Amino acid sequence: MTTTLIRNATILTMDKQRRIFQGGDVLVSQGKIAAIGGVPEDMIPEDAEIVDATGKLVLPGLINTHVHTSQQLERGLADDVNLLTWLHDRTWPFESALLEDDSYFSTLACGIELIKSGVTTFAEAGGQHVNGMARGVRKLGMRAALCQSSMDCGQGLPDGWVRPTQQVLDEQLGLHARWHGQADGRISVWLGLRTIFNCSDELIRRTMREAERLNTRVHMHVAEVREEVEFVRDTRGATTVRHLADIDALSPNLLAVHTVWLTPEEVALFAEHDVKVSHNPAAAMRVLGFAPVPDMIRAGVSVSIGTDGAPCNNRMDMFDEMYTTSLIHKGRYLDPTIITAETILEMATLHGARCMGMEREIGSLEPGKQADLILVDPRDAGSLPLHDPVTGLVTAMHSSNVDSTMCAGQWLMRDRKILTVDEDMLLDEIQERAEHIRERAGINLPSRYPVIKVR
Repeated sequence: MTTTLIRNATILTMDKQRRIFQGGDVLVSQGKIAAIGGVPEDMIPEDAEIVDATGKLVLPGLINTHVHTSQQLERGLADDVNLLTWLHDRTWPFESALLEDDSYFSTLACGIELIKSGVTTFAEAGGQHVNGMARGVRKLGMRAALCQSSMDCGQGLPDGWVRPTQQVLDEQLGLHARWHGQADGRISVWLGLRTIFNCSDELIRRTMREAERLNTRVHMHVAEVREEVEFVRDTRGATTVRHLADIDALSPNLLAVHTVWLTPEEVALFAEHDVKVSHNPAAAMRVLGFAPVPDMIRAGVSVSIGTDGAPCNNRMDMFDEMYTTSLIHKGRYLDPTIITAETILEMATLHGARCMGMEREIGSLEPGKQADLILVDPRDAGSLPLHDPVTGLVTAMHSSNVDSTMCAGQWLMRDRKILTVDEDMLLDEIQERAEHIRERAGINLPSRYPVIKVR
């Protein structure tokens, strides 16, 4: 591995003291951070790659804790429709029409967008072709936690999605055995529970036990829509989170996504059991509602940020998500101090790492941690002047400000050029492939305006 010295940057370490080094250096060796701040000359090999970062910011790679890579090629097929149409007529048919290679290319497309927005690590919410996802992550050079979309009950789902409980568990354990720790440790395999609509109590209990045995995590959509909470109350006798507590399914290993429809008691349950949360602000604004994020943070819950999938948030852009997070809660609570830029940057880095169970490896720039970092160039009329680098990052900058992205000491992007995948070739592939998938799925979109073909 090449040793890299990044020189003369403004470094936001996100360490315990939240130190910011001005005119600082970062030495990367063997995929890890060897030194930060002032780097002694005798630590720098003669053949080290020297990167002049004058005027740039260096910070930990952003962590996206909720992504549907299998939905990337569905972008634009489910806009301006109600929830039932979104599920039954668009998203479920599209996902069920995917083949493994489709999932591979969909993961590549999603990964490129993530890399360009400064993401080095993501948590995949689950699809039908984990093998395709894993191949894509290996090619991209990113760090990811993958899982299968798992269901053992439910109505109206595509053929083959609902399987016997034991088969669901066996398939996930097989994927864990095959892929966990692959790609030099960059790939983790979690266990997945799609929603309580589609998972029996037996599957939920056994999944939580297996995750504890394997020392891995569980990715689940929780209290996502009001109809879910009402369904669980009608069929199980309590609201979603209260019921999960009653069946001993709340755990530090659980990543609960969306968590929009929570009661104050349920927020307290999350804190008591150290449940982790992924907040997806843009997706929630489509149809879900306002998650009580400030209340969870005040209670001590680790809350991170995710983008969700392309059909419910057309932008896999963590800069957009940070900005959206900075706005919606202020407006809801009519309090401009309710959530600060510092808190939001922590959600995208430190708390993202904690929600992934990777806080000892990533989330801050410190010697001995993985060299997952990004260079951000604020030199743009839309970003300058930069009086405060933290508020500037969260409220004024865009993914286009991300200059370079590194994961485990390897450059994934330099000077806005993706290095691990041929992006131009991929763009042609995904457009053609997406059209074929849509045709197989039988999805026909009504034309919004008259279309006149000239040639």
